[in-house]
Order: sequence, then C-alpha cells, then structure tokens
Amino acid sequence: MATTYRTCPVSGLQFEDQAEKLMRWNAVAGVLWLLVGGITALLVILTRWPAIKLLPADQFYLILTAHGIDMLILWILFFEMAVLYFASSTLLRCRLATPKIAWLGFWLMVIGGITTNIAIFQGESSVMFTSYVPMQAAPHFYLGIILVAVGALLGVAVFFGTLVVAKKDRTYQGSLPLVTFGALTAAIIATFTILAGAGILIPTFLWSVGLIKEIDAQLYRMVWWGLGHSSQQINVAAHVSVWYLTAAVIFGAKPLSEKVSRFAFLLYILFLQLASAHHLLSDPGMSAEWKVLNTSYFMYFAVMASMIHGFTVPGAIEAAQRRKGYTNGLFEWLRKAPWGNPVFSGMFISLVSFGFLGGISGVVLGTEQINMLMHNTFYVPGHFHTTVVTGTTLAFMSITYLLVPVLFRREMILPKLCQIQPYLFGISMSVLGLVMMGAGTLGVSRRHWDMAFSGAPFQYEWPGAAYLMMGLTGIFGVLAVIGGGLWILLVVGSLLFGRKLDGGKVADRPTPIPANTQAASAVAHGSDHVGVPGTVVLALLLLVSFVLYYFVNWKYLSEVWLLS
Repeated sequence: MATTYRTCPVSGLQFEDQAEKLMRWNAVAGVLWLLVGGITALLVILTRWPAIKLLPADQFYLILTAHGIDMLILWILFFEMAVLYFASSTLLRCRLATPKIAWLGFWLMVIGGITTNIAIFQGESSVMFTSYVPMQAAPHFYLGIILVAVGALLGVAVFFGTLVVAKKDRTYQGSLPLVTFGALTAAIIATFTILAGAGILIPTFLWSVGLIKEIDAQLYRMVWWGLGHSSQQINVAAHVSVWYLTAAVIFGAKPLSEKVSRFAFLLYILFLQLASAHHLLSDPGMSAEWKVLNTSYFMYFAVMASMIHGFTVPGAIEAAQRRKGYTNGLFEWLRKAPWGNPVFSGMFISLVSFGFLGGISGVVLGTEQINMLMHNTFYVPGHFHTTVVTGTTLAFMSITYLLVPVLFRREMILPKLCQIQPYLFGISMSVLGLVMMGAGTLGVSRRHWDMAFSGAPFQYEWPGAAYLMMGLTGIFGVLAVIGGGLWILLVVGSLLFGRKLDGGKVADRPTPIPANTQAASAVAHGSDHVGVPGTVVLALLLLVSFVLYYFVNWKYLSEVWLLS
C-alpha cells in the first residue's frame, strides 16, 4: 500500500498516514489509562483523607499499586510514543521507518498493560509501584511490565530509524529542530531506562516462577530505580520539548540561544539519571561517598539544565512578544499573552509549577542530609505530583488542545470549559502538591493508609496542622481529579461529537513546509536576540525562593541534631 501524506490546512503540519494512525492509537490508549489512573487516584485520595478513610488497608494497597502503574508508566508512556512519532515523522516531514515494528510495539504495550492490571486486580500483587523484593507479586505482574518495556523499546527504535530516514531523504535542512532534539534526548534516556528495567525485572519474573532462589534486596532497589526514577526523566525531556513546541506554535518564538538549549538537553543525557540515587539515601548498603557524588556534584549539572530550560522557554516567549510591540514595563508581554488559549495557559502553569514546586523540592530531596527529614514521608508524592503531574501531564494535556484539531481533525467542544480546564487542574494539583509536602514535613507517612494508626498499641498524637494538611489534600485532590476528568470528557467528547474539520490535501510524497505556518515555526532555527528583563526577574525570584526554602530545611535539620 502506497504511503500518503496529509497536510493540515490550518497548521501546515504534514502527517504520514501510518504515523498519523499510530499517534492516534497511542494517544487514545494513553487517555484510557489516564481514566483508570484517575479513578484509582480518587479512591486513594478519599482513603488518605482522615475524615473519610474510604477503603480498608488491603483494598487501599491494591488500588495504590494500580494507580502508580497506570499513571507513572502506562498513561505517560503511551502518550510519549505519540510525541516521538510526531517529533520525527511529522516535524521532519518524512515516512515512518518500519511501521510494522511500531504497531508490534504498540500491541505489546497494550497486552502488557492489561496483563499487569489483571494481576493487580486479582488481588495477589499489591506490591505498589516500587514492587520491592522480598514482596512478591504474581508472575504475570512482572511479565506485563516487561512486555510494556519491550513494546516501548521498539517504539523508540522506530523513532531512531525515522531520524535516519529523514537524514537520508534530506527532508530537513541543517541540524535537527530543537523540539525533535528534545525528543531524541527523551528517547536516549528511555533506552537506558528500559534496559535497566529489563535488567532487574526479568530476574524478578524468574524468581516469581521459582527458577531463581532469591533476589538481593539492595541490588534490586539500586537497579530498579534506574527504571523507576529515570522513567520520570524521560517525561522531563518530553515535556520540555512540548514547552518549546508550544512557544514556537503559539508565538512563533525561537530559543534565546539554540546552542545553549541543546547543551541543556545534553546535560540531561549525561547526568539526569543520577538523581535516581536520592531514593537510596537512607539505605545502609550504599557508601556515603557514593551518595554524595551522585546526589550533589553530578546531579547539579542536571539541575542547571532544567534551570536553563526554565529561563529560555519564557525568555523566548518574552522576546517574541516584545518583537510584536509588548514592550511596556517588565511584564506587559506576560499580561498580554493569550491566557484564554488552553494550549498556552496549560503550558505556562506546567512550567511554573514544575520549576518552583517540583524543581525546588527535588533539589531538597536530593540533598543527603535534608533528605532524612522527608524520606518516605508524604513529602515524596507531593514532590512528584508537581513534577510528573503538573509538569508532564499538564503539558501533555495542553498540547492536546492543538493536536485534536490538527491530528484528529475535530473541533474542540465546549470552548469555555476548554479554557477553564488547565486552570482547574493545574492550580488544584499545584496546591495539592504543596499541602502534601507540608504534611510530609510534619512527618505524615508516605504509604500508610491510616495516618492516625487506629487500633495500634501505641498511639501518636499528630499536631492539628497535620490533619489540616491531609484534609486539604483530600479537597484539592478531588478538585484535581475533577479537572482531569473534565479534560478526558472534552477530548473524548470532541473526538466523538466535535465538528469535523477539513483534513487538507493528500499527496504521495512529502512537500516543503509552507512559510509563516505553525509547522514552519516548530522547526525553525535561529535565536531571538532581544532583551528579556521580565524573564530575568522571574529567574531571580526562583533563585531567592530556592535559597530561602533550602536554608529553612537546614534549620529544621539543626533542630533534629539536638536529639543526639
């Protein structure tokens, strides 16, 4: 069957037929897993809410396991596969390499996801997302995750192959577009991540069926976090790429310095995975030198990379806005931004929450001494809800408002609700992360289903602020679930009932990118050499916030020292 290419008449983006189908199927599968993950999220929230305490312990840990797997692996991985195909075939306007292998990868991921969920809901695999040994799940729990990993690895291989096709067919000029370069970064990190997962989950699967006698617990934890934490670094590279794409499409913005932005992505490849070590800072089996080296000197390079992106993305937007005449004062460029456009508003809330909340808390958790204050407390999920959820998930949600019309050829329904949704989800999730971190700072346990330890022989009297924080967790958690459910409703409703849009012309070969289109902006090279004083002020505000919070936590630590 001949390959065809459809050019969207509005955006100028061009979709190869197989890549387009794969993007659609992966995106839809991701949304379905998000729905399952959202339902389990509501049950987790209503159980941790002290005033409600919905589920008994056994059901809570079952639901918590499903929530972690479906949200942190399945929803995000499926959507990221769609992002990889978009960043390669669509942005580079070339055919997809080996689409049959891409489809094989997709179906392996589908089968694997269903298999793992069956194992969880059968009730013998409530080992949570981390699945630490010697806790043992059913064999098909591990087998399903392995199938998902293999399928994702095949998708990544197709992405690499598509870059080779584009280079061979000369469908782009010069170096890779920055958005595609960011996706390449995510794919390289994904390769390491998936291989680390295979390196520990395959032996664990063999252990679960009795072919291996035991798995060393310390070794498991170290290698598993090469999967568990590094998988979130794929997300970081992917959602930063989405930030750059949004800036280019909405504002026609170019990076302040493309070389610096590329260097920041390179730092991700070299150093970001080392942050996995901060999950092991309380483990006695790792030397102090290993902990300090991994969570300080080397990890700071990854922190610097995120700070570069956190400066260059809003800086590129400010430069583009100032070129359009928004030059009054420090922040006219920001006040006059299209806040009613959910593509932009969702992206900017994602950027701010990820930087101020997720970034600062991540550095604090990655500091060996301070980590002891928050390790395995409710602070940890508070941190990763401001990175994985308001960072990655909200960025993916916001770009969907662009992709539904251009990829699925459907007009979004209920435009007023589309405008509200990023604010409802993003702000409520940001507050949720804050109060979770507040509860964790007071010592509330990360995983225990009942913070009051009802029925325990020794009771612990929590301060009233702890119960207040957990109550606020329940309230804002429910609001965040409503915001996520609204997004699913809008997307699915638009696919089913949205007005059908003109698909554009279809050709049997790629065509040049039309000038002055969203497609041209997304792949343009060059830099904006315009002063960005507003972004400088925002960056300084981030720095001051970080310094103050960092030293507040050292003060908390100094109060603990008195106990010795």
